[in-house]
Amino acid sequence: MVKAIEATGLPIVHMCTIVPISKTVGANRIVPTVAIPYPLGNPELDPKDEKELRRKLVRKALKALETPVTEQTVFN
Repeated sequence: MVKAIEATGLPIVHMCTIVPISKTVGANRIVPTVAIPYPLGNPELDPKDEKELRRKLVRKALKALETPVTEQTVFN
């Protein structure tokens, strides 16, 4: 799905917990996330820290959208 959307000219960021799978499906912009059950959060953190974690991941994804890429790139 990621490659099909990018083929239309829309940049996509694939946020995932297992980077090798994202590479296998052909995602160009990959942002690693936290864990399989909670990719964009961590329920063990207090609400303030979890909110900051989520913001950090979204900022990283937005930065990845702004970055021109010519090959698969992992934004750690």
